[in-house]
Parts: sequence; C-alpha cells; structure tokens
Amino acid sequence: MAKYYSKTHEWVSVDGDEAVIGISAYAAEMLGDISYAEIPEEGTDLIVGDTVGDVESVGESREVYSPISGTVIEVNSRLEDDPGLISGDPEGKGWICKLDNIDLDELEELMDEAAYAKYLKTL
Repeated sequence: MAKYYSKTHEWVSVDGDEAVIGISAYAAEMLGDISYAEIPEEGTDLIVGDTVGDVESVGESREVYSPISGTVIEVNSRLEDDPGLISGDPEGKGWICKLDNIDLDELEELMDEAAYAKYLKTL
C-alpha cells in the first residue's frame, strides 16, 4: 500500500476502495507526547481539507485535516483511552480513521513518501 502525504502533515494509505488517515511522524514529533485525541464519528462525510479531529499535547493543539474525501467507516477507538498511540506509532497503530467512498483522483494532489521527505527539508 502506497502512502501519500499532505502539506499539513496528514497521511493517507489506500487499499482498494478504502483509505486510512493519520498524522505523519513529523507532525507527531513536533507535537511531542499526545495526551488527547478527538476523533470523528462513524458515518461522517468528509471533503478534502475538512477537520477530521484534533490532537493535543502538553503545550499544543492541532487540527487534523482530511487529505482525501470519503465517508468514515471506522475510527481508532483505542485512541480514546490511549491517545499516546499517535506519539508512539503515528503511521501505524496511531491511525485515526478509515474511509470508504473515496475519490482516488484526489491522490494526485498529495505527495508520495519521497516527495514528502524532500518537502520536509524545506521547513
């Protein structure tokens, strides 16, 4: 599964008709230890750029934006009890939600892993 990244540091991984969304390792590192995660409700329809939720650390709060349009079909409910999963494994066990009804054409507006790594060097 290829991963794509947004300039606002969210990632999306697509598998068939479904996508998984989370924040990048870079974003998690900038936030530090995440102590709270607000996640969307299942059934929520998202358009690119919509707020998916919010993550908070001791000194900072950051909105999470959807890098792709779709309908939330599953949320990572483990984040309610253990938001630190995002800090520890942001691009794995710390995923935020899964979508279906996605628009694959929107991936063209995102960066692949190599382009994202290059982008990070400009920050």
